Amino acid sequence: MQKRIFRIYFFSVALAAIFFVTIHPPTFAQQPASGPAIVEQGKFTLHKFEQAIGEETYEIRRDGESLVAKMDFKFTDRGHEVPLSAMFRGTRELVPESFEIKGSTSRASAIDESIMVDAAAIHIRSRDKKDDLPAPAGPFFTIAGYAPTTMQMLMVRYWAAHGSPSSLPTFPTGVVKIEPRGQDHIHIAANSGAAKDETLDRYTVEGLIWGRETLWFDSSRNLVAAVTTDAEFDHFEAIREGYESALGDFVGRAGADGMHALSELSKTISGKTSSSLAIVGATLIDGTGAPPIPNAAVVIHDGRIVDVGPRQRVKVPKNADIIDARGKTLLPGLWDMHAHFEQVEWGPIYLAAGVTTVRDCGNEFEFITAVRDAIAQGGGLGPRLLLAGIVDGSGPMTVGVNRVDTPEQARQWVDRYHAANFQQMKIYSSVKLEEVKVIADEAHKLGMTVTGHVPEGLNAFQTIAAGQDQINHIHYVIDIMHAPFPADMSRSDRTKALANIDLDSPEARKAVAFLKEHNTVVDPTIALFELYAATTAKPPASFEPGVNKVAPELAEQLTDVAPPNERSEIREKVFEKELAAVGILHRAGIPIVAGTDQAVPGYSLHREIELYVQAGFTPMEAIQAATIVPARAMGVDKESGTVEKGKRGDVILIDGDPLADIHNTRNVEYVIANGVMYRTADLWQSVGFKP
Repeated sequence: MQKRIFRIYFFSVALAAIFFVTIHPPTFAQQPASGPAIVEQGKFTLHKFEQAIGEETYEIRRDGESLVAKMDFKFTDRGHEVPLSAMFRGTRELVPESFEIKGSTSRASAIDESIMVDAAAIHIRSRDKKDDLPAPAGPFFTIAGYAPTTMQMLMVRYWAAHGSPSSLPTFPTGVVKIEPRGQDHIHIAANSGAAKDETLDRYTVEGLIWGRETLWFDSSRNLVAAVTTDAEFDHFEAIREGYESALGDFVGRAGADGMHALSELSKTISGKTSSSLAIVGATLIDGTGAPPIPNAAVVIHDGRIVDVGPRQRVKVPKNADIIDARGKTLLPGLWDMHAHFEQVEWGPIYLAAGVTTVRDCGNEFEFITAVRDAIAQGGGLGPRLLLAGIVDGSGPMTVGVNRVDTPEQARQWVDRYHAANFQQMKIYSSVKLEEVKVIADEAHKLGMTVTGHVPEGLNAFQTIAAGQDQINHIHYVIDIMHAPFPADMSRSDRTKALANIDLDSPEARKAVAFLKEHNTVVDPTIALFELYAATTAKPPASFEPGVNKVAPELAEQLTDVAPPNERSEIREKVFEKELAAVGILHRAGIPIVAGTDQAVPGYSLHREIELYVQAGFTPMEAIQAATIVPARAMGVDKESGTVEKGKRGDVILIDGDPLADIHNTRNVEYVIANGVMYRTADLWQSVGFKP
């Protein structure tokens, strides 16, 4: 199942001089005369979070009156190989004749599709399912997702040569929009030859994945760079051989273009802006744990709450815009404590879900600081961002380029993140224990806290003792709630053992006491693990109705699950233990904060707190896990997390009583954030979701 998807789309310039490679080819090596001639070939280096993780090669040959493109795409992500191959056959003008793609597009997603085109129909096979569709009267193309990158190059060439239509139907599914976005002058540092500056055309594409991608082409219509997201929503870059030195420049320019798109998106949403706003008549659940206040009033001035309480007590200013909220419930804006804001479309999604503050748990430095600042300055649409700066050591599980293999590097990265106003450090999976200690010491000295994974070869006892304040993901806690496994025990046997773990054993009680003693904060991301355990017997829609409302580019990936088998049954049992462990931690007084790690965009935050109620939280406690408890964990509870005088005026209006049924938190109708009131239906629709 594909947990996530892909991002930022295409470019600019008057397209008066678009040439196919068959008309204006670069110089390429030629096949011996006995075989079909090679028309074009090339190589891209593939990156995740700017770290080189693999490559894509392609070769285009003439075959009679057709062109045949063969592509091999492969990367290794945190120890997992992700191979993919594809073949496209088309006319000299790239009119599709056939397309095949098979392999993986992420660690957790597979694809196996083929398309045959004839004069009357388009014949589609997706795994063992077949379908025949009428051939469109106008231009169309065959493509399936962000990879291989070569297919995007061929798609743009086809689009440019067939009138640059405002929209382009694609098969097996979808419609894309390709937009010229201007030209960029890129400096390519010397490698084997001399350094040079080159002018490239920039485009964005929408509809191939959820959100936008950014692509650059040279004057011969060769794709030079693609900045996008992969099938896990992670930042992903493909750079043509010879242009690798400009990676940072491409990422920065894509980020700037994304910020511009975010600003433009903001203008399409008719939010209500008022220096003084009074919300009257709602039932107030202020997040403090106090009983609800019926017929309440909340007055917000310049984004701050200046008065709150029963309607008869609160004086509403004469110049205030009054919102009649009778029949609604008013709550503090929600928090998502495990976010990865990796494309601009996440901004409206978080707000639509009622999320007014997120903690970003690891991102590309230049991108996330630009997004944070744009939103804070009113130049973008989204929640307030608090940032955890990710670092990792070298190893097979490494992510990104922010290395801490030495104490000196550890201090340097903490200092850099602190200088950029990050609130936390995020430990990833290959950091050594000595560096964990240095990171924690330096962060604490600077007033920051430390969250993250438990690196490979370590356990939570060690990292917490070394100074780690918070743990991401419940499975790292489960790992210390049992006796140590034998070193030679296989991964599958460990999983089976976890399915039968005794959560009331001496080892489990010791782990809980240790976390309590160290005031450790845990964000379980339990909704994500429930999604991982889904099968056709327990499909995602049976517990997460939001999958029926996501953008079309997301729907299939989020609902494509396998039939149950022995492995999935064990995974379901492990999930049940993980959920039970969340309840045990909560009852022991260990702070639990709601976070999603994305999962189903927007909706999974609500599923997270629904699962907390299943684990034994009261509905009020579950709401607090997404409001005041995160605010305390991040040290901002004096200004956020509850609806109280003097705090930020980040609030939501919902239909229904969440204390009677926690599922009612999903019914967010209005959200007020950064001094602007939005109707959530507009926010959902702005990025292709159903309200």
